[in-house]
Amino acid sequence: MSMNSILEEILIKRSQQKKRTSPLNYKERLFVLTKSMLTYYEGRAEKKYRKGSVDIAKIKCVEIVKNDGAVIPCQNKYPFQVVYDTNTLYIFAPSAYSRDQWVTNLKEEIKKNSNIMVKYHPKFWTEGIYQCCRQTEKLAPGCEKYSLFENSIRKSPSPITDKNKRRPPPPIPPIEEDEDDDEEIVVAMYDFQPTESHDLRLERGEEYTILEKNDIHWWKARDKYGNTGYIPSNYVTGKKSNNLDQYEWYCRNLNRSKAEQLLRDEDKEGGFVVRDSSQPGLYTVSLYTKFGGEGSSGIRHYHIKETVTSPKQYYLAEKHLFNTIPEIIEYHKHNAAGLVTRLRYPVTPKKKTAPTTAGFSYEKWEINPSELTFMRELGSGLFGVVRLGKWRAQYKVAIKAIREGAMSEEDFIEEAKVMMKLTHPKLVQLYGVCTQQKPIYIVTEFMEHGCLLNYLRQKHGHFNKDILLTMCQDVCEGMEYLERNSFIHRDLAARNCLVNESGVVKVSDFGMTRYVLDDQYTSSSGAKFPVKWCPPEVFNYSRFSSKSDVWSFGVLMWEVFTEETRGTPHV
Repeated sequence: MSMNSILEEILIKRSQQKKRTSPLNYKERLFVLTKSMLTYYEGRAEKKYRKGSVDIAKIKCVEIVKNDGAVIPCQNKYPFQVVYDTNTLYIFAPSAYSRDQWVTNLKEEIKKNSNIMVKYHPKFWTEGIYQCCRQTEKLAPGCEKYSLFENSIRKSPSPITDKNKRRPPPPIPPIEEDEDDDEEIVVAMYDFQPTESHDLRLERGEEYTILEKNDIHWWKARDKYGNTGYIPSNYVTGKKSNNLDQYEWYCRNLNRSKAEQLLRDEDKEGGFVVRDSSQPGLYTVSLYTKFGGEGSSGIRHYHIKETVTSPKQYYLAEKHLFNTIPEIIEYHKHNAAGLVTRLRYPVTPKKKTAPTTAGFSYEKWEINPSELTFMRELGSGLFGVVRLGKWRAQYKVAIKAIREGAMSEEDFIEEAKVMMKLTHPKLVQLYGVCTQQKPIYIVTEFMEHGCLLNYLRQKHGHFNKDILLTMCQDVCEGMEYLERNSFIHRDLAARNCLVNESGVVKVSDFGMTRYVLDDQYTSSSGAKFPVKWCPPEVFNYSRFSSKSDVWSFGVLMWEVFTEETRGTPHV
């Protein structure tokens, strides 16, 4: 044993199963505990690589795992857990005595940590569920009270005898990549330019190692040069051969009519897109040809088929089998092989615009007004004037100046931190607020075509039913996200939805009516109350819920399909 180590022993580590579909595996590792780190090494003598480590200061819980006699698929039958950041490390000791040593010593080292958990999960997380409380969210709060020393088998560590000693740890060489181990590798789908010193630059197609996931929208990562910083989580995707998000030809949530419109607009021979099939879990290739027979163009849709054999393989028009979907696409780029033409040109909206981020940077919600440039006026609303502007002279934004006395500012400022974390492709993104002066400013994503109501009026008669239905679907997706996050809009209408340059409709001003100080707007007695969009329980009793939002969505659909031209009546 080295002089600095407290414990050293070969134990078995279970993979952390970061996704529900990831397979479990069990590997021997040489674990070494010091005052500052719990480190584990490759156990084989001929390959002495450090595989991972946990900072003692970040550990929130160390405890045995209650197994209730269930089968443990490895030779070590005495499990314990180490919970740190958002991860749980399951470790298996060869004996009760060994486990007791590790749990007791680890608890001694973490007793001064300020982040010790109040409750923990006493049983395993397996196949997407906690076996103790049956919760299906991995970050769900614990179900049993945790007391740091109450549950230990022994209260003080026993001396380490010669029998327990293990060889000293190998010297620490460069960390070797291991796709089955703890390091999570992601691929950037978009470029990202840092706006703050703690951000990390992303380059499309490059790989990055995830270090922390303390925030759902901003992850700490490391690039191949060793630089670290925060990146937007919706700009990267997991590195797996069949994870299609990393490929420019794949577009999630693209239906048949949208795919056809996209291919016709591009109008290129062999233009194609891969999208989710109407049958869950399957995929479809939509392919455009200018020579569809008798000189006419056409679009063909090909289902990517799967074999029933194990391991599963894939094929398109011919039974030429491939192990992954990307291999199919690469093959058909060079061979039509039963398709109407080969896959010549990937067509996808991804090439044009990157998604919005939850704020401009990690934990940045207060914006310095001196960094804003004010441009033309876009309009005025319930709270004040809205202008087109730029942040740091390069990012286009909409800036809403809040008229004094128009809203309950203190309540809104507190809620703004929550609202910024609501991020979805069909919601207008809140980037931040300026609260250190009057008037306060709300800074949001800029939407080129303005509000949906005016857009419908200006383009009256130019939309077919498929496009109108797509508008409603955009709103529906945004509202479904709000409902899933227990957020009520309270004022859904075409006037409170905005349209971007690609014609995508996004929901705006969600929850804002809670901060209105105008009594005429919030009660049915005045001239401004939007009775047309409200169910009876709202204008009778002011009872807002997701159900009242559904009613309002029905009225919005009527607005869209009639391409409302008679104004916005308030009774």
